[in-house]
Amino acid sequence: MLVHGDHPRMLDPREVLGPLKARLPRLATLPPGLEGHAELVTLFIEASVLAQGLLDADMEATGEDGAGPQREGRLALPLALAKRLRESWDGVTAPGTASRHALCESSEWSTLSALLQSLERSALPARVTLKEPEGYAHFALYPELYLEAARASRLAGSTRVVGVRSIGTGLACVVAAGLGAPSPPITVRPEGPPFERQLHPGPQLTRELDAAAHSDAVAIVDEGPGLSGSTFGAVADFLEARGMRRERLHFFPSHAGAPGPMASEHHRARWAHAHRHPPDFDTCATRLMSWVEDLTGPAIAPMEDISAGTWRRHLFPDPRDWPAVHVQQERRKYLLTTERGIFLLRFAGLGVPAEHRVHRARQLASAGFTPPVTGLRHGFLVQPWLARSHADDLAPAAPRACPLPLAHALDRAMLLEHVGHYLGFRARAFPAPEPGRGAPLHQLLEMARYNTARVLDEGLARVLDGWMPHLDALARTAWPVETDHKLHAWEWLVLPGGQLLKTDAVDHHAGLDLVGCQDVAWDIVGAAVELDLSEPALATHVEHASGHRVSPWLLRFYRPCYLAFQCGHHTLAGTTLERTNPNEATRLRAAAARYASRLRDHLSSSPPARCPILPPEALHEGL
Repeated sequence: MLVHGDHPRMLDPREVLGPLKARLPRLATLPPGLEGHAELVTLFIEASVLAQGLLDADMEATGEDGAGPQREGRLALPLALAKRLRESWDGVTAPGTASRHALCESSEWSTLSALLQSLERSALPARVTLKEPEGYAHFALYPELYLEAARASRLAGSTRVVGVRSIGTGLACVVAAGLGAPSPPITVRPEGPPFERQLHPGPQLTRELDAAAHSDAVAIVDEGPGLSGSTFGAVADFLEARGMRRERLHFFPSHAGAPGPMASEHHRARWAHAHRHPPDFDTCATRLMSWVEDLTGPAIAPMEDISAGTWRRHLFPDPRDWPAVHVQQERRKYLLTTERGIFLLRFAGLGVPAEHRVHRARQLASAGFTPPVTGLRHGFLVQPWLARSHADDLAPAAPRACPLPLAHALDRAMLLEHVGHYLGFRARAFPAPEPGRGAPLHQLLEMARYNTARVLDEGLARVLDGWMPHLDALARTAWPVETDHKLHAWEWLVLPGGQLLKTDAVDHHAGLDLVGCQDVAWDIVGAAVELDLSEPALATHVEHASGHRVSPWLLRFYRPCYLAFQCGHHTLAGTTLERTNPNEATRLRAAAARYASRLRDHLSSSPPARCPILPPEALHEGL
C-alpha cells in the first residue's frame, strides 16, 4: 500500500540561522526550570535539524557521505546544546540541586553564540533539505530520555557514537553528551529501498567506521526500529563486515520492541540478542503531573494512560462499538483527575511545531469549534476532558459529552451546517505555510491507482487514468490549507446542550502520511464519506464560511483518492498489527473492506461520475 510519506522543507540555511540567533539570547535571561528547559530543547532540535540538512547537502555536493572539512563544525552547535541540555535536565529532575540563577551563565551563552556565528560564517549551501524528526513531532521522543539511557548504559566515554540521519543527528549528540565522549559523533545516511537500507560511505567516513569497528564499543543511535529496522541493520552490517564483534555493538532505539514484519530474519535474530538501551518514557510520565500542576491543580488519583486506542473504553462502553485505529501511530494521551476536573494531556510535539499547534488549538477553541485550551507544558497540550470517564465519581459532577455515533436524535441539518462552518473556518484561518507541504495531485493519483490495483483489480485502477490529462488544470484550482484529515464520526463530541465539538484537530495535516496539506475539498470529501453528508450541500456551506469557491472538479478527483488512501491506511495498519494485536487487526481489516467496497462502487459507476471530462472553463476556476 502507498500510505506513508514526508514533506521536507527546502530552505536557505540562513532562514534557520535567523530564528536561532533570535532565540538564543533568551537562554541568558530564563531561570532554571521547565520553561527554560523547554526553550533549550527547542533550540537543540532546530540546531540538530539544521545540522542534518547541512550534512546531507555536503553529501549531495560531494557525492560522498562523510566527505568535506566542515563535518565537525556542522555538529558543534547541537553538541554544545546537548551538553547544556544535560545540565538543565538535572536541574529539572532535581530542582533542589540547582545553584545557578540563569539557564545559561554568561560564559556558556558566549560559547553558544560564538558557535552559531562560526556556523554562520562557514561555507553554507544555497539550499538545504530539512526533514522533520518524527519522534519529536509525533511520538513523545524526548532527547532527555536518550541522555538518561546513555548514563544507564554505563558505557565508557571512549565509546564511538554513530547517529543515523535524520533524527539520529541530534540524538547521537545527546548520547555522546551522556557518555561524556570527548569527540563528536559520526553521522551516516543509509540509502536504498525503505526496507533494505545499506551504507555507502565515502573513503574518509569508511576509515572512521573501520576504526570504530575495532574499538571497544560502538553506540548506534536512531529512532525505531520501524517496519523493518533496516537503518539500524545497515550500520551494524557495515561494522560487522569490517570486524566489529557483535557483543560490542550497542543500540539506542526509541522503544524496547522488535523490528516490524518487514525485517529480514538476519536483522531480527541480531536484534533479539543485541545490547539495547531504549529510553524509558515512564520516568517522564511520572513527572508530567508536576509539570502541569500549575494548570490543573494537584492530582487526586493516579494519572491514566489512554494511548494506543484505550481512550475508546471511556467513549464507547461496548467494545463492539470501538472504531478501528492504528494504535502504533496514536499520540500519547493521559487523563489527569484533580479537584478542578478531569484533564486530557495529549502530546503535541516538541519545539517549534508544538508552538504552532497550541496556537492553532487556541484559534479553533476561540471560534467555538474545539474544547478550550488550558495550556502547553513541554510538549503536552492540556485541555479539559469533556466526555465520560471512569474517574467521574472523583471529579466535580458535570454533564458529559458523548461521541457523535452514540448521539440520539441529532439534527442532520445542524450537523451539515456546523461541519461546513468548521471546514470553512479552517480554510480561511490556516493556509498552508509554504509550497510542498502536501502531496501534489499526480502523487495522489499514483497512490489511488496503486492501492486500487492492489485491493481491487487493475481494470478498475485503469479507470483513474482518465484524470491524468487534467492534473495541471486541477492543480490551478487548488488552494492548499492545513486540512483536518480526521473527520470520522468518533472524532466529534456532542455536548448535553447539543453543541458539536471537534477533537484531535490540530496536527494531522502534518502527520506521517503522504497526503499533507490539501485543498479544503479533501476535507469536504472526507466529511461527506465519514458523516454521510451531501457533498454538494457541504461544499456550499464551506464556500459561504470561507469566502472561497470550492472546485467541483477537485471534489470529484479527491473522492477516489480519499477512499483509496483510507483503504490503504487501514490495510497496512492491519498487516502491521496482525501478530501483536490481532483483535485490532480484525477491526482494521473490516474498515478497509468497507472503504474498498465504496471505492469499487464509485469506480464502477457511470463515467461522468467517476472521471468527468473537464470543460474549458475549469482551467480558469480558482478559489
